Amino acid sequence: MNDAARTDAATRTADVSSVALPEAAAAHPEAAARPGGVPPKGRRSLGPVALVVAGGLSVQFGSAIAVLLMPRAGALGVVTLRLILAAVVLLAVCRPAVRGYGRADWGTVLAFGAAMAGMNVLFYQAADRIPLGAAVTLEVLGPLALSVVASRRLVNLVWAGLALGGVLLLSGGGFDRLDPAGAAFALAAGAMWAAYIVFSARTGRRFPQADGLALAMAVGAVLTLPLGLAEAGTRLLVPSTIGLGLAVALMSSVLPYTLELLALRRLPAPTFAVLMSLEPAIAATAGFLVLRQALSVTDALAIALVVAASMGAVRSQVAKK
Repeated sequence: MNDAARTDAATRTADVSSVALPEAAAAHPEAAARPGGVPPKGRRSLGPVALVVAGGLSVQFGSAIAVLLMPRAGALGVVTLRLILAAVVLLAVCRPAVRGYGRADWGTVLAFGAAMAGMNVLFYQAADRIPLGAAVTLEVLGPLALSVVASRRLVNLVWAGLALGGVLLLSGGGFDRLDPAGAAFALAAGAMWAAYIVFSARTGRRFPQADGLALAMAVGAVLTLPLGLAEAGTRLLVPSTIGLGLAVALMSSVLPYTLELLALRRLPAPTFAVLMSLEPAIAATAGFLVLRQALSVTDALAIALVVAASMGAVRSQVAKK
């Protein structure tokens, strides 16, 4: 992260009660506290777009590696390793101050960390049971629903209907095709994703630079540690398992955060949100290449509908401005 992580908090996407919320809601969870702004037209190029796409690839291929790690450490063990190692890296880089904050500030960080822990626990439980592309597609419904509710625009009901059509296609008429528990975990992870976005923005207003994220990551790591120890025990201490866990932490948290932070210095926030709407498709690609999780034509169409709904919700919100 280095200097890229130490940007002024005043430039962050902040007020979740404003029209900025639907834009952040369509993005990756960790994007809600990142800085954004509209650069001069002459400075726009494919460079920032490539950084965002690279960040998305890093997140989803990191998730695919996490699935490979699950037979060694279990889903809860993987979550614990990811959050602990990511917290260590972020705390070392950001070195956040812990003095000068009030009870409300720490309450926000605790809520942010709890949402982070819940989102990760639920998502990895889903990824352990259903294909990665399907898990991310169902998960993204949480932020999409938040976007629709926050915007209060009739046109967004169309996008919600489109997303619902995609989900029905993905379920094939019944979630038993996917594994009902896995589908339920993914939907619950989406709800936690929406909560993550809200508390991420609040944390970004209260803490400078990426300090709030680092502290919340530490909270999430502490909350998931008992679960990981209960499921994996001493298996978490195997060097090869720690190595893979570090790869997951870097690819799913640290690297994409850095890439997207750099991109948002030159990329309009709405464009960023549209690009992040591609994550279900990227996840499906990672699942196919790494995990050999082939998609049927129906599954691919379902994912495309949800991606289109996410993009439409963001673009209609931008048009409102």
